[in-house]
Amino acid sequence: MQAITVEPLKPGSARLDDIPEPDVHYGSVLVEAVAVGVCGTDIEIAEGKYGWAPPGKTRLVLGHESLGRVLDPGPSGLHKGDLVVGIVRRPDPVPCPNCAVGEWDMCRNGQYTERGIKQIDGYMSERWRIEPEYAIKVDPTLGVLGVLLEPTTVVTKAWEHTLAVGKRAFWEPKTALVTGAGPIGLLAALVGRQMGLEVHVLARTTTGPKPDLVRALGATYHSCSVSEVGFEPDVILECTGVGSVISESIGVLGASGVLCLTGVGHGGSVPKIATADVASGGVLKNIVVFGSVNANKRHWYKAGEALARADRQWLAQLITRRESPKSFATALQRNPEDIKVILQFSEA
Repeated sequence: MQAITVEPLKPGSARLDDIPEPDVHYGSVLVEAVAVGVCGTDIEIAEGKYGWAPPGKTRLVLGHESLGRVLDPGPSGLHKGDLVVGIVRRPDPVPCPNCAVGEWDMCRNGQYTERGIKQIDGYMSERWRIEPEYAIKVDPTLGVLGVLLEPTTVVTKAWEHTLAVGKRAFWEPKTALVTGAGPIGLLAALVGRQMGLEVHVLARTTTGPKPDLVRALGATYHSCSVSEVGFEPDVILECTGVGSVISESIGVLGASGVLCLTGVGHGGSVPKIATADVASGGVLKNIVVFGSVNANKRHWYKAGEALARADRQWLAQLITRRESPKSFATALQRNPEDIKVILQFSEA
């Protein structure tokens, strides 16, 4: 069968390969790939920035945003034809206290593994296997839109932890600012609106589908700087990873507010900040800044519910490009107008 593989840490090594059928040690459930989402992580692995091949191998099958159709459910309780996605992370073998209770997203020793990223082959292959406990059944009415489940888990966890932090005291958040209008930012806005919050989304672009998608949610779109939004948000979900955006977000956050960082990898120039002034503002305003990454099974379940509630026409507009596996190189190229690019292996 065919798969997109890469030699980690070797730029330009991604290729469409012929590889053996998936071994049963990957799991008893055999799945036919329908689609795989492409994100910045895949692009950076293909660029040789990081990634880990499985033990004893030099190449890694890419892909962690999966959607597939069950071919052989084995003893899982699933049925042939069910649409499923595969959870990405696996707990470390020690395990640390968090992994031991199923919260592998909060792993404390870094020995976790991840499909398509770290030491386990991913989902960019015609067929893949999965352990029953890591297969999440998708609402069949979503069809190919089920490929959005993995990024939705990221924001589901971010919102859950944001609310948990906010409840350290009496707190009734009303306004939320989402910085960034990529798939994570737009899905964060979707979940925020489902929670009944007044949501604002900030991004640089003024053309393309993003402004209209935000407005279709009943949210407000801003193309200014964070410091110019004109209000003090109760919550900021930062989805860009840009240093200057993060520093400005700390400055505009309202009293007792919570800033959740979900974006990584961009950096950028940061204006000189008077650290003591930032700390003073944090103390006097009781603000909290924290980071959130990955998700555990609870978040996958909640993300599935969020997608099932969402308007299908709105979700469909998030998928701006569909490429065939043979066109994987094109899929790995960034396009300013893209929101979510997917490799489509078969029909949902």
